[in-house]
Amino acid sequence: MIETREIRHFHLFAGLGGGAKGFNQASPRVGNMVGKFRCIGGVDVDAAAMRDFERLTGTRGTVLDLFDRSQYQDFHGSEPPAGWREAMPADIQAAAGNERPHIVFLSAPCKGFSGLLSENRSRTHKYQALNRLTVRGVWLMLEAWRDAPPELIVFENVPRIANRGRHLLDQIGDLLRAYGYAVSETTHDCGELGGLAQSRKRFLLVARHVEKVPPFLYEPEKKRLAAVGTVLDRMPLPGDAAGGPMHRVPSLQWKTWVRLAFVEAGSDWRSLNKLAVEDGMLRDYLIVPAMHNGVLGVQRWDEPTGTVAGASRPGNGAFSIADPRFPAGGEYGQLGVRAWDEPTGTITGQRSPIQGGFSVADPRHLGPAKHSNEFRIVPWDRAAQAVTGAHGSGQCVADPRRAGEGFGKYMVTSWGETAGTVISGSTTGQGAYAVADPRPGLDRGKGDHYLTAGHYGVVPWTEQAGAVSAAAGHDNGRWSVADPRMPAANDKLVAVIRALDGTWHRPFTTLELAALQSLIDPEEYLELDGLSDSDWRERIGNAVPPDAAAAIAGEMGRTLLLAWSGETFALGSTPIWVRPVAVALSVAQGGA
Repeated sequence: MIETREIRHFHLFAGLGGGAKGFNQASPRVGNMVGKFRCIGGVDVDAAAMRDFERLTGTRGTVLDLFDRSQYQDFHGSEPPAGWREAMPADIQAAAGNERPHIVFLSAPCKGFSGLLSENRSRTHKYQALNRLTVRGVWLMLEAWRDAPPELIVFENVPRIANRGRHLLDQIGDLLRAYGYAVSETTHDCGELGGLAQSRKRFLLVARHVEKVPPFLYEPEKKRLAAVGTVLDRMPLPGDAAGGPMHRVPSLQWKTWVRLAFVEAGSDWRSLNKLAVEDGMLRDYLIVPAMHNGVLGVQRWDEPTGTVAGASRPGNGAFSIADPRFPAGGEYGQLGVRAWDEPTGTITGQRSPIQGGFSVADPRHLGPAKHSNEFRIVPWDRAAQAVTGAHGSGQCVADPRRAGEGFGKYMVTSWGETAGTVISGSTTGQGAYAVADPRPGLDRGKGDHYLTAGHYGVVPWTEQAGAVSAAAGHDNGRWSVADPRMPAANDKLVAVIRALDGTWHRPFTTLELAALQSLIDPEEYLELDGLSDSDWRERIGNAVPPDAAAAIAGEMGRTLLLAWSGETFALGSTPIWVRPVAVALSVAQGGA
């Protein structure tokens, strides 16, 4: 008969609840005993994050400032407002609904320890106060349940805390040991624990109450990292309304879009060092808008260029080429563009492509799905595509043969030559019935529609447009303008620049970051509190990936079930956490 045991977990510095969501998903089992996780609460100073916490976990979160007075003063540079008071252990108990947890998970603020912060800034009073909050949080938790200590404690942070916060970790270790815990420090990759499409290295301190949990606690099994495309390929294209407001493409400065376009997929901003820049301009490349009829056209390296005439210029035809001869290499980092079939870098609380590897080379077609024959022109020496009954399916061929006199479809006769034979079916599509007229229209006057209406007229940038009528169209008046502008370097916009590898180098959308963090499945829709992409991204980047948390919770739950069933040993295939005291604890159990 299956016996179900409840495992209660509580979260300090809980953020939007990624860790708590993962713990809820775990389902450990030992023999006939199955563990069922239940979240009893979470605490964070961010009110929006606590609203997200309740949405993701189904449990009420508590907004609580955990600073003591001196930490508040150092961090904010001022005295606390009227009515503010220091949080006490009783407040932690109340946040847990006055229940006792079996596991407490702490993910203290990491900005002061992060490598994204310079060494000098990390030593300021502000960030030192934030760093000291780690010790105070652990103390509040231990005091809240000193009479009934939680069986297991997990403290998570950035790897650099082991260096910048060494003195604080020593204090935390001493505190935990004083309350009866065996302690071990380790590092792990959340991507490997959760099988994510990102690499996310983190520091982990694991504490096991010696009297209450005699079995060994094993590390979770590691999994292979997934490719970023395995996640994004299951999502709507960026900007699709089906993804909601969190799936909009971020508006970036024009110079950032240009830089992203020149970052090699799988590399980072260091790719830009390979570009030749003269007088502040790229020497070897030209970025031009896509235009009709090959104007400012850029041809692929393996395709023929347009016909070169005496007046051939980039502005009147496809006379430029996308040269792929570009040294490969580079590392992950700022302005990093991830290849479609590789995992992304660590998702952080930072907000833009210039602060990490938050862009992807997206090979997917940007427009609506098309029939394979549509607008296709078959080379003369290849087989045509299947002939279908679909209207307008573009069965065309590039015919190199020169047609005989008068039989050229859409042929234009020179002014000094004879026209072809005029037949009863004479139309522009059936013979040489057009002429290249060199006359400037001097004989035209009032009443001539092609003179006064300006058919297909393009107005110079410096001149006024004509009156706009109700029937205005591109082919019945001067309704077009020769616009010479390009965006200014700092103009913010959404752009699609085809990079040298033929893909769109773009930042991840906020919804994609949530999916890469495993906060949602790629097919799911997500709403977070507020309307700010930057706030959403910060909370998502600070979150513990639920799939990684579920892996940790599964092993912890298994250890608790072993303890509750009276077992003191279980053979595992992964390394043992709290290794330094493993043998001593097993001996102590035998002597007890």
